[in-house]
Amino acid sequence: MQYLLVFPYEICIFAGKLSYGLSRMKKTCLLLLLCFSFISFYGQEKAKPREGEGINAFLIRNNRPGKENYQKFLELNSRRLGKNNVLKTGLPYILPPLNANEEEPGKTGEKEVKRREPLFGEKWADYTVKSDGRLKGACYFLVSGHGGPDPGAIGKLNGKDLCEDEYAYDIMLRLARVLLIEGAKVYIIIQDAKDGIRDDEYLANSDRETCMGDPIPLSQKKRLQQQCDKINKLSRKSDAAYQRAFFIHLDSRSAEQRVDVFFYYAENSKNGRRLANTLRTTFQSKYDLHQPNRGFRGTVSTRSLHVLLHTDPVVVFTELGNIRNSFDQRRFLNIDNRQALANWICLGFIKDYEDFKETGKD
Repeated sequence: MQYLLVFPYEICIFAGKLSYGLSRMKKTCLLLLLCFSFISFYGQEKAKPREGEGINAFLIRNNRPGKENYQKFLELNSRRLGKNNVLKTGLPYILPPLNANEEEPGKTGEKEVKRREPLFGEKWADYTVKSDGRLKGACYFLVSGHGGPDPGAIGKLNGKDLCEDEYAYDIMLRLARVLLIEGAKVYIIIQDAKDGIRDDEYLANSDRETCMGDPIPLSQKKRLQQQCDKINKLSRKSDAAYQRAFFIHLDSRSAEQRVDVFFYYAENSKNGRRLANTLRTTFQSKYDLHQPNRGFRGTVSTRSLHVLLHTDPVVVFTELGNIRNSFDQRRFLNIDNRQALANWICLGFIKDYEDFKETGKD
C-alpha cells in the first residue's frame, strides 16, 4: 500500500483559500486536518476490476467476500460505480479493510486438521478441516455431468470449444473442497487423475474421466446407471444418517436464451424438494445482495430423470446455465464465478443440514 505525501497543486490552492484570514494556529490545524484526510483517502488499498467482472467476483478475488464487505465497498465507491452498480473497467476502486470479512465456506478457524486430496491438483490438494465444521456427520456424493467419451454440451467462444464436462468437473471439485473443509464426508464419483481445480478461463477437453476408476461407457443409459450403482453401493456402506447426492450439469439451449441456475428433484421426494428449494433460496439471497437490481429467475421442479429415479440417497440435479449463451458463459469462464457457485451451493447444503438436525431424521 502506498501513501502520497505531497499535496497536488489544486489542494494547496484550496487550503490557502480556506485559511485566508485565519490565525497561524488555526491555519496549522486546518492544514493538518486536510493532510490526514488526504492520506486517509489516498492511503486506502485500491484495485482495478477485470473486464466484465461484477462486484462480488471482484471482492472475492481480492480476499474480501461477504455482505459486510459488499456494503462497505458500495459506501466507499458510490460515485465511481456505473448504472446498477456496474464496475468500470480500468478504474481503480477502494477496497474495504480486510477485517470486514464475513465467514464464508472454506474459511478455517484456529484449531485445524490438515488433509490432502490429489484430485484437486497440486495447487489446491492441501486443505484444512475446520474444527467447528458445520457439515460434520453429513455425507455427499458429487457427480459432474458426462465425461470420458462424452463431453456433453458444447459452447463456442473466441473460436474455442467450451465443453460441459470440463466446467461441471471444475465446479464440482471446488464444491467438494469447501464441503470437506466444513467437515463433510465427500465421495467424488467422476474423477480425472490429471485435471484438478484449474484457474483458467478456457478448460481443455479430455476423455480421461472415470467413474471412480472404472471406464465410463459411451451408452448414455449405461453411463447413468453406472453412476447410480456407484452411489448406491457407497450409500449402503455409509453409516451417515444424512446423505445427499448432487448432479452438476450445464444446459444447452438457443444461444439467445439466458437462464439462471435451476434445480430438479424426484417427484414425491419431500427431502429432495426441501433441498432444492433451500438451494434456490440461497441463490436468490445472494443475487439480491450482490446484484439487487438484476433479479433471479432460477426454478425448482420435478423431472423424471434416470439418476433422480434410481439413486437411493436424497438427490438433486442442477443446471448451472446455458453454455451457449454469452452472458451465462461468464458464469463458467471466470474462476471467481465458478468458486462463488461452489460456495453458494455449500451454503445451501449447510442450511439443509441444519434443518435436518432439528428433526434428527429424513
